[in-house]
Amino acid sequence: MAITASMVKDLRTKTGAGMMDCKKALTETNGDMDKAVDLLRENGLAAAAKKAGRIAAEGLVYSYIHGNGRIGVLVEVNCETDFVAQTDNFKDLCKDIAMQIAAANPKYLKRDEVPEEVLEHEKEVLRQQALNEGKPEKIVEKMTIGRLEKFYKESCLLDQEFIKDSDKTIQQVINENIAKIGEKIDIRRYTRYELGEGLQKRNDDFVSEVMAQAK
Repeated sequence: MAITASMVKDLRTKTGAGMMDCKKALTETNGDMDKAVDLLRENGLAAAAKKAGRIAAEGLVYSYIHGNGRIGVLVEVNCETDFVAQTDNFKDLCKDIAMQIAAANPKYLKRDEVPEEVLEHEKEVLRQQALNEGKPEKIVEKMTIGRLEKFYKESCLLDQEFIKDSDKTIQQVINENIAKIGEKIDIRRYTRYELGEGLQKRNDDFVSEVMAQAK
C-alpha cells in the first residue's frame, strides 16, 4: 500500500511522533493507522514526542570507571523529578549510557552538535572516495549522503547502536525508557577520560625490555 503524505500527517497528529518515525510505522504496518499507532507506542516514540516540550531539570551525574581505571566517564542524564532520578530503572539507564560512552567513544552527543567545518570536510572526503571508486558524478551526491549516515552512527551518541542490543540506537533506548518511566529524559552532557590520552607515549616493547633485563 502506498503511504501518502496525508497519512503520515494524520499519524503525527494522533501521536506527536516524528515524520520519519510515522512514515516507517505506516510502512511496517502496511498503512494500518491503528496498528501504526500501537507500534509507535510500543517503541516509546509517541510518548517521547508528547513529552518533548516538558522541562527535565532533575536527574543524575553518573560516573563509570572501566578497565582498572583506564577509562572514566561522567554523564549528566536529566529527568523531570528527583523521585524518578533515584529509581533503579533510571540509574540502570544512566549506567548503560555511561558504558556506551566508555566503549564507543562518541565525539558528539547529537547530529546538530557536529561543527559545520567537520561536516563539510567529511562530505568532501566521502565524495572523493566515491569518485575514486569510479562512481558516476550523478550518483556521487546520493552516495555521499548515504555514507554520511554511517559517520553520524559512529560519531554521535544518540545515533550509535546500543552496545547491549545492536537493533536499537541510544535514542531508541531513551525513548523506551521515557515510555516506561513516564517522564521526559535527556542526556545533557558527558565527558570521557582515557588514561594517557593526548600524551606522547613510548613505543618500546615493555615485555621484551623486561626479558632482556632478566637475561
